[in-house]
Amino acid sequence: MNDKCAAGTGRFLEVMAAALGYTLDEFSKAALQAVRAEKINSMCTVFAESEVISLAARGAARQEVALGIHKAIVSRSIALLRRVSAPVEVFFAGGVALNECVARLIGLELSVPVFVPPEPQIVGAFGAALHAAAQADMRSTGGTPQ
Repeated sequence: MNDKCAAGTGRFLEVMAAALGYTLDEFSKAALQAVRAEKINSMCTVFAESEVISLAARGAARQEVALGIHKAIVSRSIALLRRVSAPVEVFFAGGVALNECVARLIGLELSVPVFVPPEPQIVGAFGAALHAAAQADMRSTGGTPQ
């Protein structure tokens, strides 16, 4: 993740929120209040930021631009997900799972329940720590899990 290629990440959302003059929390809430979405064509952070600034300069409603950004992220993510799975439910973890608009749009697009665990931003680290502990335990017992 960096400013050159952050498409679909929390950093992408931060840059887009700032471009529209929102905090991250305000950004998600604004998108949820929009009646319609402005179409966002670019997922490249630099190009999308230019597109957002241009839309705002032409008088597009900030809420509608915010929803368009969220829909673009979800559309791209779901296209990738559908390549590997046809989910009946979604476990949504990572920092972006804190964005209520993204979580809702995923559920609506897939027509499946979306579970966001408490503190989703630490789930990956927690799983890695559990895995490391299990591996260390196996080494200390000669390969037999305890």
